[in-house]
Amino acid sequence: MKNKLTNGEIFDIAVRQSAVDSACSPADFFRTEHVIVRSRADMGARKYLELPFALDFTSYGNNVVASAREELVPVAEAYLADRRTEACFETPALHELDGLLAPFGVRTFFQAEYFLPDLGALREVACAYPTRILAREAFSELYLPQWSNALCEKRRALDMLCVGAYDGDVLIGLAGCSADCERMWQIGIDVLPAYRKRGVTAALVSRLTAETLARGRVPFYCAAWSNIASKKTALACGFRPAWVQLTAKPVGFTV
Repeated sequence: MKNKLTNGEIFDIAVRQSAVDSACSPADFFRTEHVIVRSRADMGARKYLELPFALDFTSYGNNVVASAREELVPVAEAYLADRRTEACFETPALHELDGLLAPFGVRTFFQAEYFLPDLGALREVACAYPTRILAREAFSELYLPQWSNALCEKRRALDMLCVGAYDGDVLIGLAGCSADCERMWQIGIDVLPAYRKRGVTAALVSRLTAETLARGRVPFYCAAWSNIASKKTALACGFRPAWVQLTAKPVGFTV
């Protein structure tokens, strides 16, 4: 199986998915002004999103699209007015946003950066340990704490494919992808502490990326802004930054 997608098609698929998630038009992410829309649930949205949003900001770098519940639309308007795109995600401004959200029992919660593969930069990364593809029946017994990034206990039905690394008979690393929406699979990765910084992470992610593309799906990778090691893995495997997202949740929300 070979990948038939182009970089342009990969980017277009991601933007269209973000538009479904945010209840906006794909073109809204590329306007010169910020865009504010009413959030709503959609069966085509990424499965792990809890919709409608209280408030969510998504940016592909040009502007911010705010997807908000009705009573928080004025908050989004006040916050985004005359504010540069990059400043909307900076800590001093976020303190101001939390102040605006406090009367509604909401505060900023998730902040993440998303990566898409650059087909011209993708490369196979080798490591000292053999790797192999695991189908569903092979990873059904691996829903364990040490593999909680690669596999999701709450959404088992979405886990499509894994690649494992082995030291003898011992599984030392696992990368998994979940069908979070129709055309995009998200990659997650776990490596046992004793085997980190040995190239295992990049080897697993690079192979799973190729396997995902070969199946006609767009692999995407998410990292917290502070997770430098995770971002380095994405870059080493040929992923490039694509969009950022900030989501507010009710006070008291826990993961």
